[in-house]
Amino acid sequence: MTTGFTGSSELNGETEEESGAPFDPDATGVIPRITLDLGSAGGATDQDTDKDPARQSDEAESDAEADPEDQADAEAKTDAEADAGTDGEAEDEAGAEVETDADADTTTAIRLPAAFRVGGPPTVPDVTSASASPSPSPSPSPSPAKPSTPMKPTEEPAEEPAPDTSANPAAGADVKPAEPRKDASPEAPSAAQPAAPPTTPFRATPPQASPQKPAEAPSQTPAQVAPQAPAQARPAASQESKAPAKSAGAAPGTSRAPKAAATPTGRAARVGGLLSSAPKWLPALLTVEGLILYVLALRVPPGPLRGVDPADINGLGLIAALPASAFAALLIMLVAFFVTVAQSTDRKFLLLFQIATLTFALHGAGALVATEPRFPTAYIHAGFVDFIGRTGETAISIDARMGWPGFFALFAFVTKAAGITDMTPILMWTPLLSNLLYLLPFVLILRQVVATTRARWFAALLFILVQWIGQDYFSPQGFTFALYLAWVAILLRWFGRVEPRTKPVPDKGLRKWLGRLDAMTPGEIANTGMYRADKLLMLTLLLALFFASTASHQITPFMMLGVITAFLIFKRTSLTWALPFFLGLVVLAWISYQAVGFWAGQIDAIFGGLGKIFDNLQRNTGDRIAGSDPAHALVLKARLGILVVILSLAAVGLLRRLRRGVFDRAALILLCVPVLALGLQSYGGEIGLRIYMFALPGACLLASYAFFPNLPADSADVREETVPIRKRNVRFNPELTRKLSVLLAAGFAVLFAMAFLVARYGNEKFERVTTGEVAAMHYVYAHDKPSARVLYLVPKEGPEVTPTMPWGEKDVELVNFAGQALVYKDPSNITGALQKLKASERNTFLAVTRGQVSYLQLNEGFPEGWGEKFRAALDASPELKRVYSNEDAALYTLKKFVRGTEIPDPRPYKGRGDPTSPWTPVGIGALALTWMTLFAYEVIRLQGPKRAPRARRLLLFVAIPAFVIAVGVIAERFIYIALNN
Repeated sequence: MTTGFTGSSELNGETEEESGAPFDPDATGVIPRITLDLGSAGGATDQDTDKDPARQSDEAESDAEADPEDQADAEAKTDAEADAGTDGEAEDEAGAEVETDADADTTTAIRLPAAFRVGGPPTVPDVTSASASPSPSPSPSPSPAKPSTPMKPTEEPAEEPAPDTSANPAAGADVKPAEPRKDASPEAPSAAQPAAPPTTPFRATPPQASPQKPAEAPSQTPAQVAPQAPAQARPAASQESKAPAKSAGAAPGTSRAPKAAATPTGRAARVGGLLSSAPKWLPALLTVEGLILYVLALRVPPGPLRGVDPADINGLGLIAALPASAFAALLIMLVAFFVTVAQSTDRKFLLLFQIATLTFALHGAGALVATEPRFPTAYIHAGFVDFIGRTGETAISIDARMGWPGFFALFAFVTKAAGITDMTPILMWTPLLSNLLYLLPFVLILRQVVATTRARWFAALLFILVQWIGQDYFSPQGFTFALYLAWVAILLRWFGRVEPRTKPVPDKGLRKWLGRLDAMTPGEIANTGMYRADKLLMLTLLLALFFASTASHQITPFMMLGVITAFLIFKRTSLTWALPFFLGLVVLAWISYQAVGFWAGQIDAIFGGLGKIFDNLQRNTGDRIAGSDPAHALVLKARLGILVVILSLAAVGLLRRLRRGVFDRAALILLCVPVLALGLQSYGGEIGLRIYMFALPGACLLASYAFFPNLPADSADVREETVPIRKRNVRFNPELTRKLSVLLAAGFAVLFAMAFLVARYGNEKFERVTTGEVAAMHYVYAHDKPSARVLYLVPKEGPEVTPTMPWGEKDVELVNFAGQALVYKDPSNITGALQKLKASERNTFLAVTRGQVSYLQLNEGFPEGWGEKFRAALDASPELKRVYSNEDAALYTLKKFVRGTEIPDPRPYKGRGDPTSPWTPVGIGALALTWMTLFAYEVIRLQGPKRAPRARRLLLFVAIPAFVIAVGVIAERFIYIALNN
């Protein structure tokens, strides 16, 4: 069976086939086998629709004489098929006809008339079966048939059993036509239309009976039908050789068919074969074509239908400058993706390639258009890497982010080991590489949920389309988000737990509803077990990911800790409660011992936002829209619109799964746990962006269920996708619903793709970094000996306003970017900037850049043309002099300094010693003891729930007091250091 992207579906040694159950290849991607169904002894099929009255009357008589047990089986089969179509939203069952294309991937049973048998000499047909199920009428032939003689009573043959076709059902060469009956049955042709056997044993549809008049078909009783002798096969063979061949799999007797009906050869055959195999190569061709068209549309010189002119970027962002050919290319790639998804097979490599190309088109657009790396904040992160690489130490006194230096230290080691001196290519392509990296663990997460193939791949597509927040640049949060996804994937894949409910559901009250939820089908795939060494290895990797996140980012460890705690509460992991206490102590210890320079003296700033949910929500939503440019306000509303739509689809998907008796606890946990961070501090007004980023995996998975909520066909609890646990009356045509689901999903995908370009690149006017701005900063670095200071423009002073220019790329210990120059909407009013410059020390530069001016215009309501007028006012001031300028940036200093005296006195950087407390050594010892005992407890528990209970109790007796002491010392350090600093 095919697992691949859909995960293993074989549980308890059961095979995925089940008799009487309809098979849906769209759900699992399994390419079904073509089976041979020889039908009844008389060769009757379900496709015999065009029949003459004589045949219908005989069939009615034969039905009356049929075996009651066979009729009961047929009625049971009909009822099963009716039940299989009760779900209105499910996909329809495959048709009964077989496509002539060899690449067709629908499940089909080939029915053969009873006149054909597999292997061996022809046998005498059963008299009763022949009259009950007459064979289809052959094509007319000019030679008359011999009249048959009635059978004597002594010549009545004994009934022979039907030939066994299970020995070699696929041997097409052994299938031979039986001799035609020369009787006067209703199906026997008249003298004007002699009988001729069908020429093809394998058909996509059963052979149709030729119309005959009732008078030409004399009726005879079964006793008058004479048995056929082997000697009579020769005339039938001659008639068969004259009949035209109807398929490529015709019997050997069809070699002398007319040329008009022969199989096409040469160029026509090649063209026909190419067209018939179009479903295999056309989606890949469309994807490559769309990708090439997209790259050309963005990289060639600007024109009417191609190229991007940066001057066209306005308040709507990059979408205002994209040519029409870029949108056409995106549409082509999306159509190719859904054409592949709509097919019956799970073409995982092609689908992964298509999603990768869409990721390149959407998240790589900035790199294709820009001349310098985007996001001004990425440059200060490069400066941290440069500092650690030069000095070998961190500097938390320079910036609080250096208190979590894991990400910067990693790249400092890599760049120094590889001899990389220019990080521009890394900064340029990090957003694209980050999103491609996110796909790998997210696909592994999707493998562990009980969902159809279409639901999983559509969730992966949504994960790319709605990730507009732009936190994937060269930053610790972008790096640790990949670690977070890998953490969740390991929890679900190697430590997942799915246990059926054994307790009875309570009769009433809240416990009744909770019991019903608990008794539903789990939305996750159970872990089938692994070796002990593998468990220990994955547990070690789990801890390593958490340690790396703790040393690199402030929020990611709390998200990981919340997920594993929720998994334990809802019984979705085989790990124990020792691990959350272990990991929680790691986070507290890092903050207390390694980030002292961050929190010492500013306890109120750290914990002041606790519990202020509505204030934090306002600062992340309403404050970002108020006072914006009208066009740019649409960008911010588009971001909120994407959030509302994706959450609404997630709610619909959750409800549709609940109606099918499935409770997706893991997806719900991944969606809801990050929302709890709203109760924490505002995080510089960006906590909402972090919550959205970490909630995306669960939201996208549940949103895909809004379109494809059914269970896969190879589920352990529900063997057919069209029959969920709770059956309902048929409300819609299943085939219609299947097509509408794909069309609706494609429509929302196109909508999200267009909204993504607005939401992600709506800030392009000030997030884009130009070559002139980088050159101005390099001038500062060339004149920062022994130190320098840069003032940037702000509409209001505050600690949460960051420069919108490429600051801090080099010499972070020498150049101070903390100065803020207050500006006003009146460009001629330069008093705020002038006063700040006069109050600053020597070698201070006032920087006016294109990015800062664009930010003031789009977000603070500054008038159009403000930047040029402001620079003109600065140039006209008698107290200022311009030391550097280009089209995108200008630097100003005071004129009062005599040449050479503007250089300040040397001020070398000195690292600050971290304050401590008297109980610190005791706390460190307690930490080490707690970690060792809790880790040993978890390792023993991996061997089994009943393994070494006495040793585990002893470890807990040691770990609990040590944990209390360690936490007490951490609290003592917070109080002691805060009061003494």
